[in-house]
Amino acid sequence: MNPDTENTDSIDQGFFGHPKGLRTLFFTELWERMSYYGMRGLLVLYMTVGVTGNPGLDWSNAEANAIYGIYAGMVYFLALPGGWLADNLLGYQRAVLFG
Repeated sequence: MNPDTENTDSIDQGFFGHPKGLRTLFFTELWERMSYYGMRGLLVLYMTVGVTGNPGLDWSNAEANAIYGIYAGMVYFLALPGGWLADNLLGYQRAVLFG
């Protein structure tokens, strides 16, 4: 046998041929997206009305929607300077560590 093929046979394969570490990455992204979209769905509700004895913030719908729009826009806009910061100043390992 060729030594190169022996090395490729010993690579640790996980689910459907993907590395095992990809499962951790997948579930991290799954829970991050679940919390993000769950929070987006409840943010305006929390700012405008009271639920179960919690008065909320008692803001008007216009104020709550303005804050929601700013938040949603900044989530996507701040990816650009955040990516630059991670690439040029922190490095990818420290950027992931600091979150």
